[in-house]
Amino acid sequence: MSTFQELGLCSALVESAAMMGIHKPTDIQRRCIPAILNGKDIIGRAETGSGKTAAFAFPILELLSRDPFGIFAIVLTPARELAIQIAEQFTSIGTFCNLKCSVVIGGMFQIPQAVELTSRPHVIIATPGRLADHFRSCPNDLYLSNLQFLVLDEADRLLEPRFSDDIDVILSKLPAKRQTLLFSATITQHVREFCPNAASFTFESASKSEFSTCSNLTQQYVFFPQILKPCVLVKLLEEKSSVPNHLSIVFVSTCKTAEILSEMLTLMELSCVGLHSNLSQRRRLASLGKFRSGRANIMIATDVASRGLDIQHVQLVVNYDLPRNPADYVHRVGRTARAGQSGTAISVLTQYDIQLFKVIEKHIGLTLSEHELNGDEVASQFKVVNSKLRMARLRLDEYAMKMRKAGKSRKKIAG
Repeated sequence: MSTFQELGLCSALVESAAMMGIHKPTDIQRRCIPAILNGKDIIGRAETGSGKTAAFAFPILELLSRDPFGIFAIVLTPARELAIQIAEQFTSIGTFCNLKCSVVIGGMFQIPQAVELTSRPHVIIATPGRLADHFRSCPNDLYLSNLQFLVLDEADRLLEPRFSDDIDVILSKLPAKRQTLLFSATITQHVREFCPNAASFTFESASKSEFSTCSNLTQQYVFFPQILKPCVLVKLLEEKSSVPNHLSIVFVSTCKTAEILSEMLTLMELSCVGLHSNLSQRRRLASLGKFRSGRANIMIATDVASRGLDIQHVQLVVNYDLPRNPADYVHRVGRTARAGQSGTAISVLTQYDIQLFKVIEKHIGLTLSEHELNGDEVASQFKVVNSKLRMARLRLDEYAMKMRKAGKSRKKIAG
C-alpha cells in the first residue's frame, strides 16, 4: 500500500496532510495505520524521525471524523515541548474535522487548563504529572466515557519508575474498553512489563534492531584530554559556522553545564540558546522558537530536548557529555538526519568515557569512526576559551547571588 487512501484514510484527511507536505506514508505509518483503524492495540517501534506521530495521529483523526463527540483520545508524552509539538501537528492536520485539542502540561496555570478540559476537547495532549493532578482533583472523571484511545508517545521514558504513580492515577480513570497505542524508538523492559498480555498487542517495527539508528546518519567521535573539552566543542561548532543556515544541538548531562556553556558561547559571539528543566516554560518555548527560526543556530540542551522534538535542518548533534543509557544516545542522535535528510553526530570523549562509549557502540551495533580535528589548533584556543569559561561562571554566580538577595528582600517585605 503506497498511498494514504489505500491505508484507509478519507480524502479530506489526505488533502489536509498534503497541505502539511506529507504525501506518502513512511514504513511505520504503513504498518500501524491499518492495524489501528482495525481496532488493534499497538506497540510501534521505529527510528527517530520516521513519522511516528502521524502513525497514530492519522488513524485517530480518521475515526474521530466519523463520530466527533467528547474526549476521544489522550496522548501522553514525557516532555512539555514535545506535547506542544504534537498538539500543533494534530491541530494543523485536524482542521478538516474541526478538531478541538487541549495541551495539559506543567509550567502553565492549572485553572485555565481545568476550564478547558470541562469543554471536552476531542484530543488531550499531556505530560503525566499535570494530567494526573487534574484527575486527582476532578470527581467526575472529566467525562471520559467516550474515550477511544490512550497513546503513550516515547513509551520507554513514560514507563520509567519516576512516572509510575502518575501513570497509575491516569489509568485508573480511563474506561477499560479502549485502544492503547505505545510508540518508541526503543522497547525497554518497562514497556514489556506494561503489556503482560502481549498477545493482545500488535507489534509493528520499522527498525532493524532495538537500538538502530538512521542509515543516513554519520556517527563519529573525537578523543581529547578532559581539560581541552570546551575547546573541542568550540572547534566543532566553528567548523559548522561557515555552512549557511546550519543548526547544531549540543547535549550535556546537567542544567548547570548547559547554562555555563550557553553563556561561554555567547561571550564568544556564537549565536546560542539553552534548553533545560531549570528554565521557566516561557523561556523554554522562547529558546525553541529562536532556534527553530534560525535566529540562533546552536542549542545547548539536556535530555529534555532528546525526545521526539522535530526540528528541521539540524545538521549536527554533539554529545558533549555521553548519556549513561544507550537508549538516550539513540534518541539524542535522532535529532538530526530526520525524514530522509543526512546529518552528523559527534561524541566528545575524554579519558573517562572509554568504557561507556564501548557499551554504546555494542548496543547500536556500530564501530564509530574518529572525526579528525587538528590537535594543535584545538590547544591553541585554550587560553581564550578558558578565559570565557571563567567569565561565564562568574556571571552565573553573580546572577544567582542577585536572585537570592531579591528573594530575601521579598520575604522581609512579606514579613
